[in-house]
Amino acid sequence: MCDQDHFEKDRQEYEARGLVTRKQFGVMLAAGVAMALPQVANAVTVTEADVNITTPDGVADCYFVHPADGAVAGVLMWPDIFGLRPAFRQMGKRLAESGYSVLVVNPFYRVKKAPTAEAGGATPIQDLMPLARALNETTHMTDAKAFVAWLDGQASVARNRKIGTQGYCMGGPIAFRTAAAVPERVGAVASFHGGGLVTDAANSPHLQAAKTKAQFLVAIAENDDQRLPNDKIALKDTFAKANLTAEIEVYAGAAHGWCPPDSRVYNEPQAEKAWSRLLALYGKALA
Repeated sequence: MCDQDHFEKDRQEYEARGLVTRKQFGVMLAAGVAMALPQVANAVTVTEADVNITTPDGVADCYFVHPADGAVAGVLMWPDIFGLRPAFRQMGKRLAESGYSVLVVNPFYRVKKAPTAEAGGATPIQDLMPLARALNETTHMTDAKAFVAWLDGQASVARNRKIGTQGYCMGGPIAFRTAAAVPERVGAVASFHGGGLVTDAANSPHLQAAKTKAQFLVAIAENDDQRLPNDKIALKDTFAKANLTAEIEVYAGAAHGWCPPDSRVYNEPQAEKAWSRLLALYGKALA
């Protein structure tokens, strides 16, 4: 699910706050440019680069950003259906400024190099569904192994610290499966408005993730919870039975897609709350 029904509401809010004009807001969305995120307190200097990573299925174009000095915990970031774009580069850089080596991937590299959404967060969902449907459990697992192995080969990634992974929208279940694919390396998993975390299949992402030893953060949009109210119960029960630490919360007033700053339903207060919980998770699990 990718909710795009709140464009006018968002536009009015940003205009009322004096952040943008009507024209500027439309131009920013069309270009996939994110609203400015809050600055990181005590931000470290970072180094960033576009990188190409060989996988069993080809060469993935990705964005890698990390502290300029030292080796720190690695993080693998899976974007939403709009893919690798300025908003996710901004999010990756912000996380690196908090002291992590972050790899933001283009999940659709088999078909197209980034940017894969012509108008960023304003791209019609139906235009992107063929890309999303081309991915499956097998691609999730093989990509996860390749990307984690690449991270472990970087001087800026500490091998004596666990790796974190986070996913948005369709990236949520991929993050879950990343933990299942490389359970000995992944210590923390975060899903933000993840779609398809719980299914009736034996290979449901939540069942696979429950077999790991990672700690979990699952941030659920209010409208997703209204549509699938039993998912949070299944998640809580499954992780509890597996004796895994899991913070599972429905974010009141947040619509599906509320975290990326170029989203039409971007909710800054709730996005910042989710980001603070992410940092808390990584601070504990990746220390």
